[in-house]
Amino acid sequence: MLLHPRFIFCLTLAGFATIAATASSFAADDKTEVWTDADDPSLPKDFAIQGEYLGEIEGGQTLGAQVISLAGGAFQAVVYPDGLPGAGWGGEEKILMDGRLEGEKAVFEPASGDKSYLADPPEKFSATKDFPPQGHKPYTAVIDGEVMEGETDDGKPFRLKQAVRASQTMSKKPPSGAVVLFDGTKESMKNWQGGRLDEQTGLLNTDGKDILTKDNFNNYTMHLEFLLPYRPGARGQGRGNSGFYQVDHYEVQILDSFGLEGLNNECGGVYTKADPSVNMCFPPLAWQTYDADFTNAVRDDSGEKIKNARLTLRHNGVVVHDDIEIDGPTGGHRSDPEGTPGPIKLQGHGNPLQFRNIWIAPR
Repeated sequence: MLLHPRFIFCLTLAGFATIAATASSFAADDKTEVWTDADDPSLPKDFAIQGEYLGEIEGGQTLGAQVISLAGGAFQAVVYPDGLPGAGWGGEEKILMDGRLEGEKAVFEPASGDKSYLADPPEKFSATKDFPPQGHKPYTAVIDGEVMEGETDDGKPFRLKQAVRASQTMSKKPPSGAVVLFDGTKESMKNWQGGRLDEQTGLLNTDGKDILTKDNFNNYTMHLEFLLPYRPGARGQGRGNSGFYQVDHYEVQILDSFGLEGLNNECGGVYTKADPSVNMCFPPLAWQTYDADFTNAVRDDSGEKIKNARLTLRHNGVVVHDDIEIDGPTGGHRSDPEGTPGPIKLQGHGNPLQFRNIWIAPR
């Protein structure tokens, strides 16, 4: 898997930063609780444990980890030799540890037993399609506060600190000639069919329903920032499902896929069409970015499609699709033929997604 060294990330060794969001009283179904605000006092202790960690094994080798919250004080940690995804990890080897909350600490043991991808019971959950994954070794660790300390299979100690990454394109300003679709003002809501402006936070909310631009677009560069809810009891498509539809034909998936494989139906994937080259999904309740360069399909005078749509996509600043062809519409698309201008759709799908700083530069 290719790395992208030209993209630089801001790393802080503090806990999760304050994130403005709406109140968290949103129930997608009766099975799990949903939180939409990182400052919500009702968040469980699990939330402070989940996230990214970065440090070294004694001797100097870099080590990264992503801790996935599975609800009820259960976790799975995905450990990456040489660094985090998109920032040092080589793209192949992973080490899994199962964790449980014990008081204020989380204790991790080597993942073992009968496991399958995204299984509901935490003891059967695997963050990798193949279990054990390539490179799996019996690591152990304890998280106390913002520090993960542990031991490798050959007895070497390691120490990782909680790291909060921010996309290099976060808060990116629109270029000259761009159309500002949403900037937190009432005036920008005139660009949308549906959606709700939270005047206290200045965020655009789906409230679980699709929202579309009133104008149609064809070829463009586009930027948007999104916040996924924290829904630790859910699995797979139940975990903050949404979509970023190019001309309402081609869905780029939005989903809490933190720590997972990075498939076409997960965050950064072109739904059913193309896996992202690396899973760049940040933890839930952390702001994320998509930057898309989209060229629509082309039809000849007879109406026959002669060129497929093309997409370059940066997820949190890293290229995850590099000028790929999209050979047809994805599910839930509008009925007009490919190659016709269309709106941008932000899918609700029953989940409380929040957006900010959305602009498009037509080409």
